[in-house]
Amino acid sequence: MDVKQVWAVYFSGTGTTEKVVTSIAAFTAEHLHVPNETLDFTLPAARTLNYQFSSDDLVIFGTPVIAGRVPNVLLPFLNGHFQAEQSMAVPVVLYGNRNFDDALIELREILEGNGFRTIAGGAFIGEHSFSKSLAAGRPDASDLKEAAAFSGKIAEKVTGLNELPSEPVFVRGQLPLSPYYTPRDRNGVHINILKVKPKTSEKCTHCGLCADVCPMGSISKEDVTRYNGICIKCCACVKKCPVGAKYYDDEGYLYHQHELEDLYTRRAEPELFL
Repeated sequence: MDVKQVWAVYFSGTGTTEKVVTSIAAFTAEHLHVPNETLDFTLPAARTLNYQFSSDDLVIFGTPVIAGRVPNVLLPFLNGHFQAEQSMAVPVVLYGNRNFDDALIELREILEGNGFRTIAGGAFIGEHSFSKSLAAGRPDASDLKEAAAFSGKIAEKVTGLNELPSEPVFVRGQLPLSPYYTPRDRNGVHINILKVKPKTSEKCTHCGLCADVCPMGSISKEDVTRYNGICIKCCACVKKCPVGAKYYDDEGYLYHQHELEDLYTRRAEPELFL
């Protein structure tokens, strides 16, 4: 198949999905000797536009995993603002060391529904948004080495195709999709953190960076201690604050964070599908 351009398309609150997707796209473009472009739809303004891809585009498309699925706040945008003319695509999801559950197959189905044709897929690991110790520093050098090898296999598959596959790429997951993962305490009682928002400590210098990086545009630029919308717990404001002024103190949130850190300390490895 003829490819004239490779795209890195992604949502990435703390930069981990960005790192993996842009690496795969750059290496794949290098293998195919074509240009590489980036489309970052993390911030709200980018999600007001419509995007179209042609039959000679190859799109590496990435989202984080939240509660074992593609973030539900992105679904209207993903289903309504992308259109492809039989463009080849590689769905990529990034999760925080627990599990990606049905997120990858969900993203695959969204892309196929928008006119993309999926030829590969991957689930990678990044430092958990809630934690500085769970999958700390990932994606790391080993992950990026896997991404580079994956890119070579994607390029090899593309150049070996005479026509688009008749079926979507096989990935791990189930259809119909499983319910969203819900955190529970040790007695099995549901921990509801949907409305929890970060607090702001006295260390805050009111630089406004947290408002600038919030993917939901929910932090007030006039008063960064106030919220004008929902919090998806991506922790962009927490992890990107230069003085560490943003934090969570909700009891349920902290319980869930510590449970994740206790239960999922093993090193999960990327899962790749071709």
